[in-house]
Amino acid sequence: MIPGIVHLGVGGFHRAHQAALTDDCLNHGEVGWGIVGASLRNSGMRDALAPQDYLYALALRDSEGEALRVVGALQRIIVAAQEPEVLMAHLAAPSTRIVSVTVTEKGYMTNLATGEVIWDHVDIVHDLSCAAAPRSALGLLTEALRRRREAKLAPFAVLSCDNLPSNGRMLHRSLSAFASARDASMGRYVAEAVSCPSTMVDRIAPATTETDRRSISRALGAEDAWPVVAEPFFQWVIEDRFPLGRPRWERSGAEFVSDVAPFEDMKLRLLNGAHSAIAAIGRIAGCDTVTGAMSDPHIRGFVQAFWRETIPTLPAGVDGEDYVRRLAARFDNSALRHRLAQIASDASQKIPQRILAPLREGRAKGAACPAMTFAIAAWIRSCAGFDEAGAAAPLNDPLFEAWSGRPDQAVASAEQTVREFLSLGSVFDDALRADDAFVGGLCESLDDIRRLGVRGAIANRVFARHLEF
Repeated sequence: MIPGIVHLGVGGFHRAHQAALTDDCLNHGEVGWGIVGASLRNSGMRDALAPQDYLYALALRDSEGEALRVVGALQRIIVAAQEPEVLMAHLAAPSTRIVSVTVTEKGYMTNLATGEVIWDHVDIVHDLSCAAAPRSALGLLTEALRRRREAKLAPFAVLSCDNLPSNGRMLHRSLSAFASARDASMGRYVAEAVSCPSTMVDRIAPATTETDRRSISRALGAEDAWPVVAEPFFQWVIEDRFPLGRPRWERSGAEFVSDVAPFEDMKLRLLNGAHSAIAAIGRIAGCDTVTGAMSDPHIRGFVQAFWRETIPTLPAGVDGEDYVRRLAARFDNSALRHRLAQIASDASQKIPQRILAPLREGRAKGAACPAMTFAIAAWIRSCAGFDEAGAAAPLNDPLFEAWSGRPDQAVASAEQTVREFLSLGSVFDDALRADDAFVGGLCESLDDIRRLGVRGAIANRVFARHLEF
């Protein structure tokens, strides 16, 4: 098996989709597509999988039971912070034809509200001053492409699999800008010669728990230190632009298209947007999982209203109503314990493309968008750090570590809290800040959530009266 792919950001999501489909290709004799995984800092995944030759189990679960398979596409995992030159050697190797990426929204070091590289981010500053020893994904990719260019090797394709709109174009723009900041000719080279196909991946893969590890190991009859759990449903839509070739992922159900955008919008806005709304509302209400939140008639009614409001913002040619009918069943999959705390992590990086983008489009067309506005109010309330019963609801979002202006929601008024949150330029843009109707609705929704509780606020705004799809 020859390593043809380097993957930055090895986690459960990658191992539940790309690695599994690549394993199918290897099993069909496409031996040039082994995967070398890279963790930018954390050694946990490497340390867990190295003793088992990087083999792991993928458990697909639904109400009918569990299907297990062992995936063997990963050849090794490199921790970039510990072995930077080893990783760089793989990135620059002639056999590497694709570098794929799942580093989450924050890993792109890009302001998702403006599309600009965050030039004062500590890792970007470091990588521009110490180019040969990069820390960030942009720095690693640029240095590897520079070395390949110097060695007269064609550039690899860079495949983003993160939940970002137009993820390939966004990555290409940020990578070109970063490369230009290093060297103008390198910037032109990246802009003109490097292919960054867009892609959309749709599969729910909750974080693996200790209970998962024990039960899967028993079923396998062998110890697995870090298996992956996912739903059976799977959709991977990819823009077919791979100058050095690609695996035949289509044999396992991947779809290759000329335009990913309609699929991206449908998944980001209906699945990911609803997930972010459920996470915010559910954490306020003291719920733990998606299935638990969806079993509450108030929250379920709100989600139905959110979908009805969001579907009209989708492009022509996609069937949003059919998608959410299937999505409701996926959210009800009690075999998956998809924790709201996992979904809520880094929410400030997710809200702009998942909810604010369709809200902005709806407002531009004169729509009131009360459900999307309520979802943003719920997110603001969920950032208070405690639920409505007073129990701690810790945040996992780097934005709040550096934000000195974060209001104390135990004492600040709804209007003051909204005003402070609207000042976050990485989340809200000038158009939304200037939209008096939106700002007023946001204040009213937050005030309702505080006075009536989140269920009472949903009922007060009649979201719970929507019919099922």
